[in-house]
Amino acid sequence: MLFAQLPDELFKPLASPSRGFNAALLLHLHRRVLGAEPVRKAELLAEIGDFAAGWSDPEILGDEPISADPAERRNALYRRLLETGWLIERRERYVPVVEFDPEARLLLEELSRLERGETRSYGGAVLEVLGGLESAVSDPGSRSEALSNAARASAAFLAHVRGLAAGMRKVEERILREPDRAKTFRLFFEDFVERHLISDYRTLHTRFNPFRFRASVVREAGRALRDALTVRALAEGLIREGRSPDLDTAQRAVRADLAQILSVFEGLDNHLDAVDAVVARLERRIGAALHTMDRPDPTGIERTAAMLRAVGAAEVAPDVPPMVSLLRPPIGQGHLQTPRARRSAIDVEPLPDVDYDPAVDAFAAAKAEFRRRTTVTPETMTAFVEARLGKAVSLRGSQIRIEGVDDFVVFQRLREIDVLFDARLRDRYAVVRLPERLANGWLDCPDFVVERRAGA
Repeated sequence: MLFAQLPDELFKPLASPSRGFNAALLLHLHRRVLGAEPVRKAELLAEIGDFAAGWSDPEILGDEPISADPAERRNALYRRLLETGWLIERRERYVPVVEFDPEARLLLEELSRLERGETRSYGGAVLEVLGGLESAVSDPGSRSEALSNAARASAAFLAHVRGLAAGMRKVEERILREPDRAKTFRLFFEDFVERHLISDYRTLHTRFNPFRFRASVVREAGRALRDALTVRALAEGLIREGRSPDLDTAQRAVRADLAQILSVFEGLDNHLDAVDAVVARLERRIGAALHTMDRPDPTGIERTAAMLRAVGAAEVAPDVPPMVSLLRPPIGQGHLQTPRARRSAIDVEPLPDVDYDPAVDAFAAAKAEFRRRTTVTPETMTAFVEARLGKAVSLRGSQIRIEGVDDFVVFQRLREIDVLFDARLRDRYAVVRLPERLANGWLDCPDFVVERRAGA
């Protein structure tokens, strides 16, 4: 629990009337003073004094009485952070040094990230997930941790995409509530365009779309999830690294990570559609506001004509400033509103007839037949075993005769019959692995016995 780890009065400076100054001071110390190494107390006090010199007294004091003396003020501010648990003071060879509390530093890093308003690199997030997947699949025995990292990265990436739409809606509400038009445009271009539209949204519609790697992520995760041997190898890696107690638990964890990655990258379209809807709505509203601002004054012509008539009827010529010239009249062709042009008709062209090549159809049929013959399913596995078991209870691998390629495709996976297909055949068959080896001209591997379970 978060509040079980943090000091009791940690949030007191951030809830006081001077919370703006306290937050700014903490972020300043976090970014520029207290890094990885502790600093001397004298240096920290000097930095606090210099930072407080640029703030007014009400912003610093709040309801707390603090002396106007600079030395006493910086000591009081230092004690404020020390007593509330943000800072830890200790000694190194009789020299007092100060550093952030470890748990408080983690919280301050998150606050600093929120204060910066930093955005996530979509290309980096997708490549991080893809790199973790490829690393885990290429070497499942020693890099199973890469799969867990990829799953966590995909979850964080999904949270960022959800937060993007929510942040855009929040800015939209602020823009609509703002009565001042100048502030409205400043909010639009600074808070919306700069923080969200250019940094995040526009990357989704560029030529080098970061989601071009999305298909590779889905393909790698789906292939690994369907391959029982890969799942088993990753699970054995979890057990070897001490992150899972047994094989079943490890396999469930591996499948859960792969399923999470698949669900994230297959369901991104709905979240991106929500982002597009907010962007389109905001751009439409801002466009309407700009159109309203650029509309010509409907009474400008009447007022100008009345002014000219009054000047002409005057008995004494008025003193016309030299900036006014009849050669540059206030009303002209450039001030007239241009009517909207009619849209040109869309040329309709008939779709060409497509001639189907029989060779292409034959190639597709051959690929489908090859995929059918090389894919092992629960049905083909059960038919292979039952055809050779007959009424017997057990069947030894070295006694099975391989008639062709179709038999070999099933036979090479027969030793994993108890874990293949999410262990669907475990209740029907059992496998006993023997110390002897078998060699039948097709495969050289440890011998085994397939047994039909009682009642199956």
